[in-house]
Amino acid sequence: MDAIVQWFTVTLEPFVSKEAAVFIISLFPILELRGGLLAARLLQVPYLRALVLCVVGNILPIPFILLFIRKIFALMKKTRLFRPLVEWLERKAMGKSDRIRQYEFLGLVLFVGIPLPGTGGWTGALIASLLQVDIRKSSVAILIGIALAAVIMSVVSYGLMGSFL
Repeated sequence: MDAIVQWFTVTLEPFVSKEAAVFIISLFPILELRGGLLAARLLQVPYLRALVLCVVGNILPIPFILLFIRKIFALMKKTRLFRPLVEWLERKAMGKSDRIRQYEFLGLVLFVGIPLPGTGGWTGALIASLLQVDIRKSSVAILIGIALAAVIMSVVSYGLMGSFL
């Protein structure tokens, strides 16, 4: 992930402010808050500012995924061009859904919060939507998961006693 974050950072930096680059990186699937905090550290964005930008950037797409992804996927499946992509995304997401299906709320919190490849808010919201988990329950679980990821990645990116201002 470091190489992807560095590429995004170098690519965005000439065109937008450091803070905007961190926010944009946090919006992207796969990178999300984790990539945003790594980029913020590279760009020397103060911790608290970076944390707010990353959390907001990571949370912003979640309601849209929870509310609309099944409808969007249904429309995309009607086209020959997008059907294979949607089916691949569904298989990929559902392949990671065992823990969420088994433990639902706690499983979703841990899936979103523990920074492993292929986990995070985007994938968690996609799985919750495909499993038709209650939207309130899944929203709260994803928010708690993002908070957990923020704590873990803050320690990784800024260090336990890093600069907070």
